[in-house]
Amino acid sequence: MQQAEDFRAESQALAAVLQDLPEADLHRVTLFKEWTIDHVLGHLHLFNVAAETSLQGEAAFATFIGPIVKNMQAGMSILQCQFPWLDGLSGRALFEAWQAGAESCADAFAQADPKARVKWVGPEMSALSSITARQMETWAHGQEVFDLLGVERQEQDRIRNIAHLGVSTYGWTFLNRKEPVPEPAPFVELTGPSGAVWTWNDPQQDNVVRGSAVEFAQVVTQVRNIADTGLETQGGTAARWMAIAQCFAGPAETPPAKGARHKA
Repeated sequence: MQQAEDFRAESQALAAVLQDLPEADLHRVTLFKEWTIDHVLGHLHLFNVAAETSLQGEAAFATFIGPIVKNMQAGMSILQCQFPWLDGLSGRALFEAWQAGAESCADAFAQADPKARVKWVGPEMSALSSITARQMETWAHGQEVFDLLGVERQEQDRIRNIAHLGVSTYGWTFLNRKEPVPEPAPFVELTGPSGAVWTWNDPQQDNVVRGSAVEFAQVVTQVRNIADTGLETQGGTAARWMAIAQCFAGPAETPPAKGARHKA
């Protein structure tokens, strides 16, 4: 699966910016819910291992995820749930464990059947969707790290996977908020880092989202408010979608306010 290699490359891009960071800097606070870089790495590591475990079958995944789900049901936040599993792992040791785990996860999915069904915390999905979600989450949580460090990420056309996920979750965005899904879905025209132009859905004049694929990915992963991007929308449906877009699972989240997420 090419998507497994895209996930690997995304993880390596994040690792490269952290490789020579002093250990103390791993505990600096980002603009995402006051998570530190260390918290981000713990979160990514936990769910990379969970995804790899899902390839081993329903029983193995249930054993792994059971204690985490139990803690969530008891009222612990998604961040708090990772600490018992990490068992004190943090700092440079966590960085190295996350790095090794990401490579192992990429290796496993590279050999998997893309159509194989795997269990997850939410609805089950294909192995292809699962590893695409891992790339998306690595890229999205990586954004707060790049922002904190004041570094501009060198984006690649693998961002198309995340943009595609954003388009595919159009209906989910509304259903997750118990709102009717407006039809038809907007025409989406995005330009990738290489200059390639990608389109989704039927062409329409008055129902369109157009602009940078990177900025579209930033909006659907809720790492930027659309007002902080150059994306253009035409029509009420497109504007409403971009105001609440959410390509990740879980309860409906409110996108960051204008200016709340930015590069240092």
